[in-house]
Amino acid sequence: MTTPEHQSPTPEPVSRDRVYRSPMGIVGGVLLLAIVLWLGTDALVRGEGRTQWLALAGLILLVPLVSAFTLRPAVHANEERLRIRNPLRVIVLPWGQVAALRSGYSNEVVAKSGAKYQLWAIPVSLRARKKAARRSARAAAERSAAARGERGGRGLGGLGFGAPRMDVDADGPVRAETDKVMDDLRELLEHRAGAESAQGEVIVRWAYEVAGPAIAGALLLVILLAVG
Repeated sequence: MTTPEHQSPTPEPVSRDRVYRSPMGIVGGVLLLAIVLWLGTDALVRGEGRTQWLALAGLILLVPLVSAFTLRPAVHANEERLRIRNPLRVIVLPWGQVAALRSGYSNEVVAKSGAKYQLWAIPVSLRARKKAARRSARAAAERSAAARGERGGRGLGGLGFGAPRMDVDADGPVRAETDKVMDDLRELLEHRAGAESAQGEVIVRWAYEVAGPAIAGALLLVILLAVG
């Protein structure tokens, strides 16, 4: 009989996923779903005849779509691969198949085949970028002022009562949150692209669990509107 001491330990995963999602997208999705469900349920309960069928078709169409574009998007990254869960597709890219991670008006990953996949879970905020740029400029000005104060002498007999000291950011330029996430992913790509365990084929799967109900709801809605 094998004793517990001689049993093989359960293998641990090579690396845990880092999961990136959009907090504002989740909040917006919850609010939209609450409104859609409230209005749809009210129409189902209080409506009569054709109104109830229209409400049902609307719910079948809207609930999957709202969930897909707000709650569903996520990016999972570990040392082997990048897994992108977009509204209607799931894309798995081993790091060895990633050519670049780009940030413009949207964040996207470019495969070595030339295919581009948008990162819905990591949206670009131009407002956040402008805010980060202002903070970076302000931090640079504070560092410059502090340096001028030190060069100008300590003041009042060298007792240190010269220019006031300022709290400055010594960690470099201030970055928007989503840009920091892209920096993390680029660092993973740089270190893991050549690893043996990070090779393989790109896998793309359509989200039929989202498309199926949405198409059914759309068809039912079209039929109801056509029948009148």
